[in-house]
Amino acid sequence: MYEYDKRSFAQILSELRRTAGLSQRKAAADLGISQALLSHYENDAREPGLHFVCRVCDYYNVTADYLLGRSPNPDGVDRGADIARVFIAEMRSLANKAEAALEELT
Repeated sequence: MYEYDKRSFAQILSELRRTAGLSQRKAAADLGISQALLSHYENDAREPGLHFVCRVCDYYNVTADYLLGRSPNPDGVDRGADIARVFIAEMRSLANKAEAALEELT
């Protein structure tokens, strides 16, 4: 399981806006809130409601888990789980081959 991101919602929200090259004024207008309220969210002075979190996810095309610091991947793809599945499948295959080899020896 992914260890939670050390960044807060406020930090991730601010980073998404800056990465997109948007001013607070533009992002706030697009999200239907005042610039002052967006500033409060980005400075961790206020916590948004679920409706706003959903709008931000749609606006920046990220998952809520990413926005809330619960996933390292903005698109929600858990690459670690995919790697683990491949590794486990390979280990099972090796175990089956080892078992077959042992049966041939006996």
